Amino acid sequence: MTRVLTCLMVGVLTLGVLIAQGARAQPLSITITDGVIEPLPFAVPSFQAENQSAAQVAADLSRVIAEDLTGTGLFRQILASAFISQISAFSAPIQFADWRAINTQALVTGVVSVNGDQLTVKFRLYDVFSGAELGAGQQLAGTVSGWRRMAHKVSDQVYSRITGEGGYFDSRVVFVSETGPKNDRRKRLAIMDYDGANVQFLTDSASIVLAPRFSPNGDRVLYTSYETGFPRINILDVASVGRQQLATADGEMAFSPRFSRDGRQVIYSIANGGNTDIYRSDLASGSNARLTSAPSIETAPSFSPDGSQIVFESDRSGTQQLYIMSASGGEPRRISFGDGRYGTPVWSPRGDLVAFTKQNAGRFHIGVMRTDGSEERLLTASFLDEGPTWSPNGRVIMFTRETQGADGAPALYSVDITGRNLKRVTTSNAASDPSWGPLQR
Repeated sequence: MTRVLTCLMVGVLTLGVLIAQGARAQPLSITITDGVIEPLPFAVPSFQAENQSAAQVAADLSRVIAEDLTGTGLFRQILASAFISQISAFSAPIQFADWRAINTQALVTGVVSVNGDQLTVKFRLYDVFSGAELGAGQQLAGTVSGWRRMAHKVSDQVYSRITGEGGYFDSRVVFVSETGPKNDRRKRLAIMDYDGANVQFLTDSASIVLAPRFSPNGDRVLYTSYETGFPRINILDVASVGRQQLATADGEMAFSPRFSRDGRQVIYSIANGGNTDIYRSDLASGSNARLTSAPSIETAPSFSPDGSQIVFESDRSGTQQLYIMSASGGEPRRISFGDGRYGTPVWSPRGDLVAFTKQNAGRFHIGVMRTDGSEERLLTASFLDEGPTWSPNGRVIMFTRETQGADGAPALYSVDITGRNLKRVTTSNAASDPSWGPLQR
């Protein structure tokens, strides 16, 4: 009987399904109608070290790869205590019968070498039941200090080969790091790996900062600052930490910015004279255009992946709802019609869904819906959940959560678009307003 590697989840998922013994791996499109049934069992024996200086790095790489895959909720690690045979050398034949006996379906092996500060990693992925290697083995090169990135890169390739989707492990998140009591909270911009590691601070805590947003290629960050006492939009270069301010007229409050998909334009809200509308500015020329002019509050705009449309929130109907309009302006169409209020919409990188914050009956939710407003699904429910942001592959959503009795300290959480695998993202301080960046280059 054909044995396949399956990760069962709601929706249509293209899997790199592995066909029967002796056959090659072949892609298969499977429509799944039930939730996750059983995570895929996998094993990552500690990578081999080609020299003594590589021993610790090899162990650390293996650990992070296993953490990446397990953290998706789609994979279950077979621990080393269950191993019957070991990987004695990267080139040694695999004893597939021993791995089948402990129900391992995917096996990742690797070897690490260190030469000065140079790090080289080779790895292979096997379908244990067919006894086949999935694609050719890969070799990656980098620096010893960047070993975590190397581990994430391996994880991305393993994940992609098994699921047929792009990975998201070698990515970063910009967010607001918060310290101090609730009545004197200090906020500064910070950037970290997707899993909370390698935190770097981008601003000091001298002024309030809000709503950072990554550029499409991850080189810049937009955010709102109250440094002058009025909300102003700043553009920060991640590498140099240099910044510039988006030009606005005196008395105007500018906030809620996002980059266009090519990074050349910024869309944002301006409040002036009691009215709030959406504007678009060209970063090269400095020209701007007003896109809405209704006597209502229009804010939180987000571009579609192709840049042709904008989703935003507005109270023009009397309550806070979601609308879509052309990127050049024009008459919007409402897409949210459920009970409660909707806000902070953000378009999926796949283009098929819009994530949002919903408030209803005293509870906050993170949800998703189709771009025509159909198939609304609420993924979370809490005292306060808000501000969703998408992983690069459109599979996971990160957001801010505040819980009662936690002194108002926010934390970052993530959830799969199926509503499963809800978990907290570890940060050393309170954290809010995440923006998930692209895969690193």
